Amino acid sequence: MIAHSEWKQGTVYEGIAENGNTITFDADPAHEQGPSPMEAVLMALCGCTSVDVVSILQKKRQGLTGLRVSATATQPDEAPRVFTRIKLTYAVRGTLSRKAVEDAVALSKNKYCSVSKMLEKAATVEYEIVFPDGEPEP
Repeated sequence: MIAHSEWKQGTVYEGIAENGNTITFDADPAHEQGPSPMEAVLMALCGCTSVDVVSILQKKRQGLTGLRVSATATQPDEAPRVFTRIKLTYAVRGTLSRKAVEDAVALSKNKYCSVSKMLEKAATVEYEIVFPDGEPEP
């Protein structure tokens, strides 16, 4: 895997993957032209674990109709501003077995999500699952 970034202007940078896909980063606090690099890391975490959970639930033939993974992260005020704590919230919809969802989320966190495994080296990664009836699972 190869990637690079190019400074465009001001606080705007373009990240470019080996295949040509791009993402615009904006280091300005307003982030008007794109996410900051650290926001992109959180977005990548949400995307990575979403791919795992959807795939696992589909293999288990669960009636998943929706999944939203949200991340809240804590950082120190001073550099380096690495994440120290991340909480993921999985909001699932569909006709689902609670156990199947819990197992899928645990498998993603503990085995499959590469982004999560990397971030766990610096941050505590916790999660909760919100089921269709609105009742969160610890």
